[in-house]
Amino acid sequence: MTRTAEQMKGRAGRLTRLMPSGPSTAARTPFVLLVVLLLAGGLISLLLLNSALNEGSFKLSKLKRQTTELTDEQQALQQDVDGYSEPDALERRARQLGMVPGGSPAFLDPDGTVRGVPEPATAQPYPSEGPEPGTSAAGPAGSASAPGPASPTPSASPATPSTTPTTPPPTSSGR
Repeated sequence: MTRTAEQMKGRAGRLTRLMPSGPSTAARTPFVLLVVLLLAGGLISLLLLNSALNEGSFKLSKLKRQTTELTDEQQALQQDVDGYSEPDALERRARQLGMVPGGSPAFLDPDGTVRGVPEPATAQPYPSEGPEPGTSAAGPAGSASAPGPASPTPSASPATPSTTPTTPPPTSSGR
């Protein structure tokens, strides 16, 4: 049973007609699915990355706004502190608390000897330059008083506590 070339051609021809040459559609399917999955995964990861960046941007803007508000509040508080630490404000508060200026100081040497003459502080008349905060020009009781020399006693004596509140006024948020 020898086959001739024509018979081989005929069989081979029929086989080639039954099986098309080149990559088949069955072989292309996994490659197409892989490419589609890679594209879908890339798009999903870009979407997630974009969402995370937007969330971070919102947090950043919120923190910047809080920083600005806190900076404004800190500046307002610093102005209040500066107002309370001015020399005349400190002196006014000290007088309200019944404090008086001290006399000449006395010092202790390391060996225990006293240098200077210690003497107790006494309340001396102190001229006031204007009305105290919270009082009008007419006086605390609302009666008009004629301008004249300062009163010989301080505004608050050590025996009677002052009625002025000792807490500082409420601070604003700086806006």
